[in-house]
Amino acid sequence: MSHAMVGRVMSIIGVLLFLVFVAADWFGIGGPPGIGWKPVAGMVFGVAVAALGMTNLRSPGR
Repeated sequence: MSHAMVGRVMSIIGVLLFLVFVAADWFGIGGPPGIGWKPVAGMVFGVAVAALGMTNLRSPGR
């Protein structure tokens, strides 16, 4: 798998994770109603994975 492909996959997974945790209450996985620590932790993790993926897209291949 190429360096750019890994970056794309990580970016897509990060965005999908972010969207799932934004809608965590709607899916019923967020704990008590309202934004608690679980959805916030998931959103931060999703943003971090997407950011790492975008960094891989910008850096030169090996």
